[in-house]
Amino acid sequence: MKRLFAAVSIIAVLAGPASAQGLETFLEFPKDTPPGNLAIGPDGRMFMSVHEFYGPELRVVEVMADGSTKPYPTEAWARAPQGDGDGLRGVLGLRADREGILWMLDGQGEGQTGRVVGWDTKAEKLHAIYYIGQPVARSTSFLNDLAIDREHGAIYISDTGDGANSAIIVIDMDTGQARRLLEGSAFTVPEDTPMIIDGREITLGGSPAKIGINPITIDPTNTWVYFAPMTASAMYRVRTTDLLDASLSDDALAAKVERYGDKVISDGSTVDAEGNVYITAMTDNAIGVTKPDGTYEVLFQSDEDLPWPDGFSMGVDGFVYATVNELHRSPVLNGGVDASKGTYRIVRFPALGTAVSGR
Repeated sequence: MKRLFAAVSIIAVLAGPASAQGLETFLEFPKDTPPGNLAIGPDGRMFMSVHEFYGPELRVVEVMADGSTKPYPTEAWARAPQGDGDGLRGVLGLRADREGILWMLDGQGEGQTGRVVGWDTKAEKLHAIYYIGQPVARSTSFLNDLAIDREHGAIYISDTGDGANSAIIVIDMDTGQARRLLEGSAFTVPEDTPMIIDGREITLGGSPAKIGINPITIDPTNTWVYFAPMTASAMYRVRTTDLLDASLSDDALAAKVERYGDKVISDGSTVDAEGNVYITAMTDNAIGVTKPDGTYEVLFQSDEDLPWPDGFSMGVDGFVYATVNELHRSPVLNGGVDASKGTYRIVRFPALGTAVSGR
């Protein structure tokens, strides 16, 4: 039986411009729980990364039906590891597949190897760990988000890198082999566009933030992977069969990438069964959609209520869920100063097409 959230009493329609009407605040979080990305399993359980840009103690939590959270997968795994013990160093991307495996992208850092940790949410035990070491990862790698393809036994990861070397990493779930694809291509590196939010150009490490591939998602039939640089005006897609064809050179693979449609500077993405690719358009304080005809449309916009919408997950109830976390006010993107106001929430809206969770 599917577990649906019963938090009806705390759902409210966001106030603000007419274009924000119909967007619901599903849950709100305290200042010590800034949301990162979401994953909703096939049974309706909701999991969330706690955004590492704010330096939280917990890495991942389960969001309970009453709006409370608890460390997940276990008390030990939800925190930084002690020595060689259990634990997660820093999770941004996470996805729950149709088998109930929660996949957590535990990013690369100084003295550590990036990895994908899979946790069986039904049996509540470790399922698998895939390590992503050099040379597939680079010394400047920033493992950002992932898409899961159980039909073909593959994981697709966006490595934002340093911008010049942005790439897609593909992991074979049967063998653990990883390959680095489309590195430095026009489809993965950022465009030369300033990231301006609330009248301020966002900087990262003291330089203007122009960020390569970040949003990545897969359609419900596991046919297409949709992806784009964060700083880009286009959404792209490529067939999973082409990403998995090791005989293709990078040039041959690049020739198979399609420009799917327009978008704006964006963070997270997800796609429904009709090919509507939703994006969190953080520079516009908005949630938008790239439609199958290639056009881009703003679905919801509110300067007050949508300060940096971030990650998505499809629900079992036909809704699209998204996090809001004010990331431009975090220390990492605000010169070392935490200027966030605590607008940390999950919002939701009905999908335009058929929503399929757990992928």
